[in-house]
Amino acid sequence: MDQTVNAEEAIRRWDAFADTYSKTHNEQGDIHKEVFLNPTIFSLMGEFKNKQVLDAGCGEGYLSRLLSKGGSNVTAVDYSLRMIEIAQERTPNDLQIKYIKGNCEDLNTLKDTNFDLIVSNMVMQDLPNYEKAFQEMFRLLVEGGSFIFSILHPCFVTPGSGWEKNDSGEKLHWNVDRYFYEGAHEQRLGDKDKVMFFHRTLTSYVDKLIKTGFTIESIVEPKPAETMLEKYPSFEEDLRCADFMVFKATKPKKID
Repeated sequence: MDQTVNAEEAIRRWDAFADTYSKTHNEQGDIHKEVFLNPTIFSLMGEFKNKQVLDAGCGEGYLSRLLSKGGSNVTAVDYSLRMIEIAQERTPNDLQIKYIKGNCEDLNTLKDTNFDLIVSNMVMQDLPNYEKAFQEMFRLLVEGGSFIFSILHPCFVTPGSGWEKNDSGEKLHWNVDRYFYEGAHEQRLGDKDKVMFFHRTLTSYVDKLIKTGFTIESIVEPKPAETMLEKYPSFEEDLRCADFMVFKATKPKKID
């Protein structure tokens, strides 16, 4: 594990993995987005029709397309040029989505207070400087605007975490290790080079959100609904340990 990995290296690895990654995505994203993240994110968003929405770290664009189909005005950014190309290829002409190559740590091409809602789905953990990204999201939101982002659960998905199994392969319990380590390590995802993940503690995420100026409205640890368990029975194991965490934070309105 190397704490010195910079954004350029993280971007290079995601660019190389973009085509393989995108093959796992349909119009609902991948299976984990369908089961865990989409229901939570959309419930936290509420009404988004006619709103100015930023998809911060859009990947292959599935969420941007869902938001656009729902009537919002979508701008989508990603630091991987190949991801942006795939997203553009997958977007029908009748969906007016503005795709931009950009790192969420520095979106200086976008104007202040330009968005009613920012959604960032499984992105903040891929950024070396998440504090700067929080500051950018705060700058871009209108007063009263919401920032919703999902991450791998920082308490359970840590360097060295994984299932403890017996000799017959039965899953006994989930092991957690190196929780207080903060820095880069390789995920299981990737082709030749694995993509990077930047682990932080839950305290760090909450502390940086508050210091940036956000008010935390909600924190959700998604679990599979009964309908999803009927469709995908193997996710029964996810009732034993949380994989994801979703935050909703608001930029407060100034008091005159």
